[in-house]
Amino acid sequence: MGKVLKVYLASKSPRRKELLLQIGVEFECLSADIDESVRNNEAPLDYVERIAQSKAVAGWSSNARKQEIPLVAADTSVVVGEQILGKPKSRQHAIQMLNMLSDNIHLVMTCVVVTNGLKTVNKTSVTEVKFAKLKEQQMLDYIATGDCFDKAGGYGIQGYAARFIESINGSYSGVVGLPVFETAQILEQFE
Repeated sequence: MGKVLKVYLASKSPRRKELLLQIGVEFECLSADIDESVRNNEAPLDYVERIAQSKAVAGWSSNARKQEIPLVAADTSVVVGEQILGKPKSRQHAIQMLNMLSDNIHLVMTCVVVTNGLKTVNKTSVTEVKFAKLKEQQMLDYIATGDCFDKAGGYGIQGYAARFIESINGSYSGVVGLPVFETAQILEQFE
């Protein structure tokens, strides 16, 4: 990306905003509220790609657009086996998720979609994340921070939970919520 690009961002995520700014992309946020329910027998990869596409469609259809500039949408899912872990709904739900992640490898899938109404391009980043074995007190201390409640899988790699991450194989920024390498590659197609 040679010049500063401006896009619409169909997301409220502060992490996605930070990552776009990090790579020199200006943005205007649009609402893209959709039903994020998992369909029966839906594979995690199909789910994350469907949700990101749905956010792009909802954002593009928004009446708030004032210019014909590209729109970026994304979705991130934390997956253990074939189970998609959403955002914890309660303290007990967060403990359950952290127990599933503890001493285990899980996948973080983030699909990014860019559209200008005529052309739509998407890429999905899949990253393996290995959690250390967590003690009950570590989980309770983490939950007490409140950091777990607005994040898929109940944790954010860029915050307090970083201390639990033994290793990752893939895109760090994809785990945060927007794979910047893939996003930059796609945006170059819209310059």
